[in-house]
Amino acid sequence: MLRRSLLLLPLALAAPAARAEGPALLRPQVLLEAEVLRLSDLFENAGPRAQTVLAAAPLPGRRMVLETQNLLNIARQYGVPWRPMTGSERAVVERPGRPIPRAEIEALLREELSRHGVEPEMEIELPGLIPPMVPASAFFQLALEGLAVEQPGLRFAATLVVLADGMPANRMRLAGRAVPTLPVVVATRRLALGEIVGPADARLARLRAERVRPGQAQRLDQVVGQELRRPMAAEQGFALIDLGPPSIVAKNGLVTLLLDAPGLQLTAQGRALESAARGMSVPVMNLASRQVVEGIAVAPGRVRVAMGSIPVGVR
Repeated sequence: MLRRSLLLLPLALAAPAARAEGPALLRPQVLLEAEVLRLSDLFENAGPRAQTVLAAAPLPGRRMVLETQNLLNIARQYGVPWRPMTGSERAVVERPGRPIPRAEIEALLREELSRHGVEPEMEIELPGLIPPMVPASAFFQLALEGLAVEQPGLRFAATLVVLADGMPANRMRLAGRAVPTLPVVVATRRLALGEIVGPADARLARLRAERVRPGQAQRLDQVVGQELRRPMAAEQGFALIDLGPPSIVAKNGLVTLLLDAPGLQLTAQGRALESAARGMSVPVMNLASRQVVEGIAVAPGRVRVAMGSIPVGVR
């Protein structure tokens, strides 16, 4: 009899130890990475049913709130040793997420629209689009279903399908229109009057066709190497009327006047009254006679004038 009592002694001592784990503790803030909410996510020391699935997790980027009565009902149902202390306890369950980049949605639409005869350079309008969320670290894929395009107007509608690890397939309706665009050349920096536009000073951009004014440069070769006739702001479009060949004669600069006659070349000093590119007409004051003559810029700092235009001061 004594031997049997000694054998039961360890079991008797073990029972209080199992109950000594203490009450469960509520986790007021829960961040979920999984697709489901488990009992152990809400309570520490949840007991033998800790891995029980309670509900599906919120969608990525969203949350749900469990108030005191909800928590008490869960604790009673699953035998969790928890009781509210103040009656205002709550658990906020959140699932981290990140929005799908809008550019990726537009790129997919542009690719699919091109198969329906829509130019891929068109601008995509998606009014009211809020990109769907996916789990923060999940790999995702996009697809389109049921794309329909209306002509004219280039209005379209389709269903966007989002497939991502850790969430069910998500479908959302897309509706918008494709807007025609045209290429334009814009400045990459501020440019001053008289600057020569270099290759790094201009780039091609695309604007809605209705925003492109007549006479705007649409090719880089129309701009690079040209001289500005007005200042330019960064990202401003170049107008062809504001561009011209580089000047070889500067306004108010000293020039050599050339008068060619058969077997004779005469020269005089003058001051250009305007800037001029090669082959352009330019007024020049003869410094000897103070007379203003019209000449043609033929080389840097050199202007050819008609015979008889330099009555004095030639040599």
